[in-house]
Amino acid sequence: MNLLLAILAVYSFPPPVALAFSSMNSCNKHGKSSALLASRRDVISTAAASIVALPSVVNAAAAVQDSLEIEEFLRTGIDSGGPMGVSSQAGKSRPQTGVVFRDGTDVLQSKQGDVSAEILVGTKADPTAVLVSFTAPYKLETGSVYDIECRDQKTGDGVFLAVTEKANGKSLEDLDSSFFMKRLFDPTGRFSFYGPPTDVKVKKSSMVDGNRRLLEVSFSNLSQSTSAEIPRKAIIVATIPKNTDNAVMIVSSANASRWRKGADETARSIGESFSAYSTKSNMKLRAKDRSGGTAIDF
Repeated sequence: MNLLLAILAVYSFPPPVALAFSSMNSCNKHGKSSALLASRRDVISTAAASIVALPSVVNAAAAVQDSLEIEEFLRTGIDSGGPMGVSSQAGKSRPQTGVVFRDGTDVLQSKQGDVSAEILVGTKADPTAVLVSFTAPYKLETGSVYDIECRDQKTGDGVFLAVTEKANGKSLEDLDSSFFMKRLFDPTGRFSFYGPPTDVKVKKSSMVDGNRRLLEVSFSNLSQSTSAEIPRKAIIVATIPKNTDNAVMIVSSANASRWRKGADETARSIGESFSAYSTKSNMKLRAKDRSGGTAIDF
């Protein structure tokens, strides 16, 4: 009996079992009626059931640890259980923004917030290097989840770069708004990382300076913790660099309440600073391998 009690103590049983043993010891000590004692067989059966239930409790805790809260991640890049690690990202691939880095280059950000990078667009047989740049008041994010993205972890305001599929020779003006939305809101898009956004609407679409397409968009993300939809707004500026057939986009967004308090002006300023120019090089263009291996052909 003492050995069984020791084993039970190690497994830390739930209160009902502990109380049963406490009652037995108390009754034996004070000589109270045996009718008040729990059956030894019943107690052992209850204890055994508790041992069987333990894995379920552990698994439930692990499930909570691995669950990600959409709004919190968009705001901080951190899930409810801590920084994103192997467990948190299990089954989740990096959002597809269409960005392919040129081998030998990195994303840079100056102290003034100027961000620059060299990417590749086109096809594997005929790639073109494009130099992109913009200015944002947010910190450049790094890590396997991000391509070119800056975000304010306190407010959730952010900006990222994306590249569309081939435009098949169409001009920016001739492309339907859905062409740009597909990259952002399809199941693998940046805004769909933790579930497809809802109520996606293009509020405005216009040409600016003859070579830039401006779109104002609203949508909602579902919060896993509250099951509430979080309204968000974004400004998208797209351009097709000379001698290329892919639109390069800068996407600035914030939640709807902050948008009304000035975040929209910041988004417009970022859009105005955005540029994407094709460049020429005598060197072979190779895509940067982000899987940890050697460089691969684009």
